[in-house]
Amino acid sequence: MKVIVLFILSFLGCSAVHAQYAPQAGLPGSTAIYDTSSQFTAWAAHCSVQRGYQNIADTSLGHASAGDSSFVAGIADGYIVSLGDSGVADVTFAGAIYNGPGADFAVFENGFLNATNDSLAFLELAFVEVSSDGINYTRFPATSLTQTDSQDVDPNDYLYANQLNNLAGKYIGHYGTPFDLDDVAGTPGLDVSHITHVRIIDVIGSISGHSSHDHNGHIINDPYPTPFASCGFDLDAVGVIHAVAGTSVANTANNTDVTVYPNPATDRIFISAKNTTESISATLTSVTGNVLYQNTYQQGVNEIRLGDYPAGMYYLTLCRKDGSKWVEKISKL
Repeated sequence: MKVIVLFILSFLGCSAVHAQYAPQAGLPGSTAIYDTSSQFTAWAAHCSVQRGYQNIADTSLGHASAGDSSFVAGIADGYIVSLGDSGVADVTFAGAIYNGPGADFAVFENGFLNATNDSLAFLELAFVEVSSDGINYTRFPATSLTQTDSQDVDPNDYLYANQLNNLAGKYIGHYGTPFDLDDVAGTPGLDVSHITHVRIIDVIGSISGHSSHDHNGHIINDPYPTPFASCGFDLDAVGVIHAVAGTSVANTANNTDVTVYPNPATDRIFISAKNTTESISATLTSVTGNVLYQNTYQQGVNEIRLGDYPAGMYYLTLCRKDGSKWVEKISKL
């Protein structure tokens, strides 16, 4: 009996090690999002880059130099900036990203398929971190199950996407790797309802020496070294699925910040109130003045459901105790 139990436990342990994630773009079960997908409601507006070396083990070769950080703004188009070994890109937006249902944004690289096996692709990977203040960053829990017995990944520097999770660059060019803010929700100091910065950090794919590790402490094996001007992660774009509007409804003298998003909306809107101890009353009316909804909110993120209302224009009036008032036009799709 003991032998049978040990066998079962051993089998379960092996199964966990070989757990698989979503496969490459175009295969059943893939989570890749094409760059022209209607899921995207906004794109990165600005990118700043700190380039890494062409080969971190031989700094005499200099830094990566291909592309330009300005290429990252806008829709994915194949124009990239190469980060180099452990290079960093900080991306910002006209507004912000909020944690909605499913994936909230996606990162695009320029990987390409193996001509003889559509499960394999040449992929250069990166960690992804997010911040709601531009100072403190939280990393998505990345996982790599790629073998680390040899530096050459299988075969000829190709990787299986279904062995990778929460790593940018998992998918080939023109297909974004999605990220869900649920994976980092609850992190102290991180407001997943208002993400202002996305940071992309190149993974050094070396299995010895200058190694990068996933959230389980496993070495991440990807093509290394790549001692060229275009080395490391090639950032193309960052597409936003759940976008907060670019301006706040109010930013008053006492620094109260009230933001309403998304707008246009489908089934709900959110009211985010920061830097206030006072309650805020919200009144939703039709264009003819009929009151449809009223409530009072405290600081934090609050929700108004729109599912029962027909498509069209509405007015949201927000009032503070001191009498200050703001009106936002809400478009329901």
